[in-house]
Amino acid sequence: MNITTLGKQIAQMRRKKGITQEELANHVGVSTQAVSKWENGGAPDVELLPRIADFFSVSIDALFGRSILDYEDPRAAIVKKLITTPDDEKFKLAFDYCWDVNRSLMPGSVAKYFSADNDSVDALTQSMKPNEQRFSSIRQNNGFTMVGIGNRQQYFLLVPEPKDTDLAYFNGIDYPAFFACLGDKDVFQACVLAYKRHHKNAFTAELLVKELGITLEKAKEVLKILVKYEILGTGTVEIDGKMQEIYHCYPNTAFAALLIFAEEIIDKTRNGCYCANTRTIPYFQ
Repeated sequence: MNITTLGKQIAQMRRKKGITQEELANHVGVSTQAVSKWENGGAPDVELLPRIADFFSVSIDALFGRSILDYEDPRAAIVKKLITTPDDEKFKLAFDYCWDVNRSLMPGSVAKYFSADNDSVDALTQSMKPNEQRFSSIRQNNGFTMVGIGNRQQYFLLVPEPKDTDLAYFNGIDYPAFFACLGDKDVFQACVLAYKRHHKNAFTAELLVKELGITLEKAKEVLKILVKYEILGTGTVEIDGKMQEIYHCYPNTAFAALLIFAEEIIDKTRNGCYCANTRTIPYFQ
């Protein structure tokens, strides 16, 4: 880490950003000649370093060509960064990290992917149409990823290869029975209705009769199924001197995830980026 490195880094970042020495000089508040001097072996005053780093959206260490990998566990750095990020920005930042994790799993050298600013989440989504969606998938013998990126939906799934696929995916689960129940239009619509309500707001079978246009008998049948799979919880309450059975939703993110991946089967996203398939073994063994 030296003065020469500093000048070279400033020159490289400026060219990468596509700006002139004059534009950088105007932002920092120095002359164009001063910027030229930096890039040819000179050095800016210490008090200018934060302003230069902010302009390029990098750390001061980065101006000297130094990465967090040189002095800190990157996992600890990511955790620290997320903890100190405002709550309303945490998920966006976390997804940015996930996107880079996914790209880094591409076979071969990955250095170029991290220097390609136009492949950031923001750059990609801004280049897409309002409802456009792209997918990314890295499939290897030691696991796979599925990523959705776009203006419709964004998600990230990383699955390390399980030691026992039969135990991981099947394990005595009666999938046909579950999908048969969910395949009932009234059951599916009742699930969606339940997830649209606040989990603290209880309801009776009459809500399904009113909202879904089904009979009370059918509503009770549907509710019994949703209770069986613990999508709904049940209890009793006295109303006007009469005990009534009430229900409330147990929100489970697995249902939202199920819709995401079902959509990828029903209406597959065909526009991909950062996709690789070196897998030579079946998913279920």
